[in-house]
Amino acid sequence: MKVSALLGAALATLVAFTAPAVAGPEVNTALGGVLVDGKPAPGLAVHGFDVIAYHTEGRPAQGLAKFAVKHGEATYRFSSKENLQAFKANPAKYVPAYGGYCAYGVSVNAKFDGDPRVWKIINGKLYLNLDPDIQKAFNKDVSGAIKKADANWQVIAGKLPSEI
Repeated sequence: MKVSALLGAALATLVAFTAPAVAGPEVNTALGGVLVDGKPAPGLAVHGFDVIAYHTEGRPAQGLAKFAVKHGEATYRFSSKENLQAFKANPAKYVPAYGGYCAYGVSVNAKFDGDPRVWKIINGKLYLNLDPDIQKAFNKDVSGAIKKADANWQVIAGKLPSEI
């Protein structure tokens, strides 16, 4: 079997496992009983990892519930009050590409869970991938994958993974 056929089969299989864990069509979230400003909040973006830390520390850092903010359809957590304030000042700069879904997955017209430990910042934007093997495929042609993903995202952003 060709590598592309194997990759396609693996990605198709993963849809079945990741689709039920997604809370909404535009964000990749992990459901949980989170409160923001004393009110129930939507699921956690980037599995609760601090999206600022990727940019400032060059590594993923787990966010804390006491430094949380709702943005769009997700709750973002941060490892410090300073990072929370930086996000509030310019969320568009820090929100991950494709709502936190796997960048390579979006490039092949699919929505797979982005692993916050498998990431890359390109031109100031955070991109997540499903796993290290998928990131290797993404890294073979980053600009081409982003170009395809940007075009596909226009069509699939509002769809559930099971609808694609």
